[in-house]
Amino acid sequence: MNFLVYGSVNLDFVYELDHIVRPGETITVSRFTRHFGGKGANQTAALARAGMPVALAGKVGPDGECELEKLAEFGADVSNVVRAPDAATGQGIIQLAADGENAICVFPGANRLITRDEIELVLAKFAPGDLLLLQNEINHLGFLIETAAARGIEVAFNPSPFTPELLALPLDKVSVLIVNQVEASQVTGLAETAGSDALLDALTAKLPDCEIVLTLGSRGAAWARKDERCAVPALKVKPVDTTGAGDTFIGYFLAGRARKFTPEACLALGCRASAIAVTRLGAMESIPAITELS
Repeated sequence: MNFLVYGSVNLDFVYELDHIVRPGETITVSRFTRHFGGKGANQTAALARAGMPVALAGKVGPDGECELEKLAEFGADVSNVVRAPDAATGQGIIQLAADGENAICVFPGANRLITRDEIELVLAKFAPGDLLLLQNEINHLGFLIETAAARGIEVAFNPSPFTPELLALPLDKVSVLIVNQVEASQVTGLAETAGSDALLDALTAKLPDCEIVLTLGSRGAAWARKDERCAVPALKVKPVDTTGAGDTFIGYFLAGRARKFTPEACLALGCRASAIAVTRLGAMESIPAITELS
């Protein structure tokens, strides 16, 4: 199985402060750093660090070339990323609180300038049995899902950040849906407090042919398909920066799936990798190599 991530490439600007800024409040930043990010790039890095053959497709401006070089160092194929000379690479503005929590706003930039012709050229290079991984930081998601499914390419979808328009996508053609508790609530219409079992029941009823992966933060993660269920707890660590933890989990979960691990073993692999990632600063830079999990 070859992986194709069609997704975002962002330059992350991280502002460390005592707490997340409240409306009307001004506080002083204790430290400022720049990092590589974007859900597409992060999940590509996680798959590469997990030892998977993975290609990234998307679009960047001239300022994004350094991030593509880093992904190539990890072993990812970045030849399908379009360089747009007149566009700006996407940006993430991240507030990082002392307790490790974060708040993020994103400028899409080149990520939202992808064309259907570009998509068709890239998907033509992949075959039935390969897997396309998507998030919600680029345009033409419906076209990507439909075109990949028509070619026999599996689709894994992480609907993050969630927007109501996602509910109109052909989710019945998605093989693996990966959501956190907030996103699961938004997809199903249930309250976040409904509990993981109720959310999984609602998701499997809505998408009966889809594998559902529900990430639960410090409580671990759960998996469901039809009447099958399993869950694993999170490892106990002291978080430094939770940015990119979910992307790390997704890459490692899918790597385990490609290796034919059981769903429980895939969850455990993702949880181990994300537990390491949250003890480090940054998104892409925090993702561990597979050798660190042994």
